[in-house]
Amino acid sequence: MSGERSSLQRPDGEFFAAAAAAVARSDDLDDALAQLLGLATEHLGASCGAAYILDQDRDDLSLIVSSGIAPEMALGAEAIGPVATSHDPLADVARSRLPLEVDDAAHVAILRGAKTAVLVPMVVRRDGIELTLGVLALGFAEALPAKDVLRGAEPLADLAAVTVERALALALGSERAEWFDRLAHIDPLTGLANKRTAERILELEVARAGRQGVPMSLALLEVDCYDEIQRVAGNEAADTVLRRVAQVLSESVRLVDTVARMSGSRFMLIAPGPDGLVVAERLVRGIGALPAVGEIALSATAGMASLPLDGRTPDELLEVAEQVMVAAHEAGGARVGTQPAAAELPPKE
Repeated sequence: MSGERSSLQRPDGEFFAAAAAAVARSDDLDDALAQLLGLATEHLGASCGAAYILDQDRDDLSLIVSSGIAPEMALGAEAIGPVATSHDPLADVARSRLPLEVDDAAHVAILRGAKTAVLVPMVVRRDGIELTLGVLALGFAEALPAKDVLRGAEPLADLAAVTVERALALALGSERAEWFDRLAHIDPLTGLANKRTAERILELEVARAGRQGVPMSLALLEVDCYDEIQRVAGNEAADTVLRRVAQVLSESVRLVDTVARMSGSRFMLIAPGPDGLVVAERLVRGIGALPAVGEIALSATAGMASLPLDGRTPDELLEVAEQVMVAAHEAGGARVGTQPAAAELPPKE
């Protein structure tokens, strides 16, 4: 089609109302861009079209949606490559942020099946700086339409830019929400689960073990001589010790286990199944193998409590583990203590 528009095309007001609705009512980026691309090809009489988004980190234009383009051609032009060095006209438009009319569409990889093309940048302004978010590409089977018709492509590209900007903002908001949610559950110094998370997991594991009639264990573990390390070597060295201990813990447990930092140099192991003692001994050995801090050798002492022998509730297990750990410290530390009189405990109701 040449300069005159088809009688099937919508009036401008109806056309832009449909374009605005595509942006406002779609919560999916690909769907919104596909609708805008379809409206652009309909309103401007294009035979084909494509929408590319610019990855700011990789400086790469990637194909998002296309219309009227053979799959093999789209596959061969999915990515333009680094915009800074590419010779594709799409990259030229992304760099210049200016529309471009192309008399020979063979120069545009994605539009080689067309005769002519119009390429329009999707541009937004952030903090007074214009940024290219992508490029809208339209191919025509014949000569380019009249100038007044082509001017309709720029508002569509602006709407496409708004759509992309909104999708990026939503993605960033989701990433931030996930990050803050993660921060609420981890200890910022060590990256392990925090006390709140550990207590919740302990409740769940105790309840599960009780329902299924299977054993589980917990261990409270403290770094020996931590106060001395803090006093002699300083807070920074003490923090480094805690991070190294946390690394040993996270690398030494099974996938089903949970390790958490409870406070100071105290950690907790939650170990479903019958092998909690084996895991706890592995943790103590791993900490004992860490490099000394000056003249102070590193070691750790743990106190074990097991369900159902030592208790049937989180509080009962924690109380036994605390008592056993204190006794192990008094006996010299650097070991895993267990409840010697577990069999003599009164039966739990």
